[in-house]
Amino acid sequence: MNLQSTDFEIFGLPAQFAVERSVLDDRWKVLQREAHPDRFAASDAQAQRQAMQWSVRINEAYQRLKDPLKRAAYLCELNGVPIQAENNTAMPATFLMQQMQWREELEEARGSGDLERMADDVAATRKKMLFDVQHTADDLREYSALAQQVRALMFVERFARDVESRLDQLGQ
Repeated sequence: MNLQSTDFEIFGLPAQFAVERSVLDDRWKVLQREAHPDRFAASDAQAQRQAMQWSVRINEAYQRLKDPLKRAAYLCELNGVPIQAENNTAMPATFLMQQMQWREELEEARGSGDLERMADDVAATRKKMLFDVQHTADDLREYSALAQQVRALMFVERFARDVESRLDQLGQ
């Protein structure tokens, strides 16, 4: 194995957005068994260090590939289009209007019913966005467009966490 391999190469997967989670999970277990530092306890220090590096690298790759947002951002980076979310926040006006409307609704929400409806709306939007991300990444292979979709999805993910946080506050 090569520590410089892409996450997809490490897991023996095609470099695409669509990943079957069960295949990823099964492959992670196999890789972890092969590289687990305990298997190298009787080996020399170099072999032990390499096993530790591999174990860390496998876990990093797994964390990135199992998360749809991280996986999409990684695909962009692999294809020369970094997300640059800190520097590039330009979004279509309709998307920004929706974000403003959601923020107002969140501030005005008075009970768990309002918040749960909002969480359902955000979840439906996220599901649609993930479908669009897969199409852009795997069918169109338009990584500049994908980067914009990823940045938008980051906004939606952050808002979903804010809604969940408000729900948690009500439950306390």
